[in-house]
Amino acid sequence: MQRGVETMNKRLSSHSATMDLVKRHGFKFTKSLGQNFLIDDNIVDKIVAGAGIGPSDKIIEVGPGIGTLTREMASRAGALMAVEIDKNLIPILADTLGDFENVKIVNEDIIKADIRGLIDENLDGGPVKLVANLPYYITTPIIMRFLEENINVTDIVVMVQKEVAERMNAQPGGKDFGALSVAVQYYCDTEIVAKVPRHLFVPQPNVDSIVIALRVRPERKYKVDDEDLYFKVVKAAFGQRRKTLLNSISSMGNLAKDQVKEALEEAGIDPKRRGETLSLDEFAILSNVIGNKLKETVK
Repeated sequence: MQRGVETMNKRLSSHSATMDLVKRHGFKFTKSLGQNFLIDDNIVDKIVAGAGIGPSDKIIEVGPGIGTLTREMASRAGALMAVEIDKNLIPILADTLGDFENVKIVNEDIIKADIRGLIDENLDGGPVKLVANLPYYITTPIIMRFLEENINVTDIVVMVQKEVAERMNAQPGGKDFGALSVAVQYYCDTEIVAKVPRHLFVPQPNVDSIVIALRVRPERKYKVDDEDLYFKVVKAAFGQRRKTLLNSISSMGNLAKDQVKEALEEAGIDPKRRGETLSLDEFAILSNVIGNKLKETVK
């Protein structure tokens, strides 16, 4: 299908192409939706390369904006679903993506949406790759939904706020290592794809960004008996970062302090250590020991 719009013959990732399109449609940016459109070809190419998009791939994009990244992915992928909350962007996307028969545009809020249902309906049930310049105010909830709800996703390659990416990618012992690091790395191997300064967006945000790739492991790497308990232990360990593990784990309230001390020692962990020094393996061992102690107290 031929489009008679001159913009369609060139890439959208330039300031002039973006602003021409925005003005032609009378579009107004909505700050509360975190709308910052990428205007750099090089970064678009790095995102596409980081996701390794090929003809057999099914892509879900959240927050496509005017379709800058969408067009480049659609030209390589088998199928693509773009989920956009802002109804005012739908006519622009119909314009910029009209020459792609493998693209579905969905006007929904991804936080409230039935993600699995949308993937079944528009992408034959997956497996999918989530590739997006995510709105920063919903970055963590979106990523954790895809991971925790066992959605059929193999890769998550997303642009996020620099500090959030650094936390996801952090190693034990560093200042950035925390509950988010553990949560993401429990499911994925992480990799920094590109650093993106703030001047490469319109309008310009107040923060710099990073494109991070999360490679979802097909099988669990860590031997955990009870995932709910594992994440409760992690949350408690990082709840008050200055506290020793003996004190922070005791604050969970399900074991007496002397039992927590026993559990830590049984797991081979010094009770005086702090949560940010533990590896994911150590968290797994500790949560399994605590689980066993809880079963003993019930008997």
